[in-house]
Amino acid sequence: MSSPAQPLIITIDGPAGTGKSSVAHLLALRLGLEFLDTGAMYRAAALLAIEESIPIDEGESIAAALASTTLAFDWKSSPPRLLLGRRDVSALIRSSEVTEAVSPVSACAEVRREMVRRQREIAAAHPRLVTEGRDQGSEVFPDAPLHIYLEADARVRAQRRAAQLKSSGQAADEAGILRAIQHRDHVDSTRAVGPLRIPTGAVRVDTSHLDLEAVVSKLEQLARERLGSRLAAAASAPAHH
Repeated sequence: MSSPAQPLIITIDGPAGTGKSSVAHLLALRLGLEFLDTGAMYRAAALLAIEESIPIDEGESIAAALASTTLAFDWKSSPPRLLLGRRDVSALIRSSEVTEAVSPVSACAEVRREMVRRQREIAAAHPRLVTEGRDQGSEVFPDAPLHIYLEADARVRAQRRAAQLKSSGQAADEAGILRAIQHRDHVDSTRAVGPLRIPTGAVRVDTSHLDLEAVVSKLEQLARERLGSRLAAAASAPAHH
């Protein structure tokens, strides 16, 4: 029997609206790896706070609520569905209400500690990952062999978010979205725990003038150049479901 493949994690970090989730999902598919959407996990925490009427700055209470339920991905779906308890909350976490709440919720130290613990547990069970977020390369998986940092002009990110909302039938105030993005950039980069920063050794990619296909192709080429045979070995190993 062959030995299990060594863990192989590619981290993708960056501010809101740079397309991290879409890019990470498609990159994982191309490389034969699995996809961890940590932004969705923080959105689920925000949804839980809203539904249980917990103030969004009460991190200890939100972390306690998280500890009393399960948060898991259905890896048989593509992209993986997020289950809060037994409910599929994949669509609910994309609402405007959750979007407004997720930044202050994710700034709570207690919530971040709980999420980091769960993300490392997921990686132990699914060791072939493309993971996206704001602290994946700097805090959660600093020893990953490839760190990528996506960035884009704030106005471009606002345009993308507005188009995303409109495509799903939701109202979109682009000027308001831009203000929210700029505010979140400030909050994410200045919070005390797990601030958004460029991981040491990360490859920076500006997506302002690239479409999704171009970004994914650029990162696929980068991963194959940097990881070579390790990537091929990881991709050929059985999936962990």
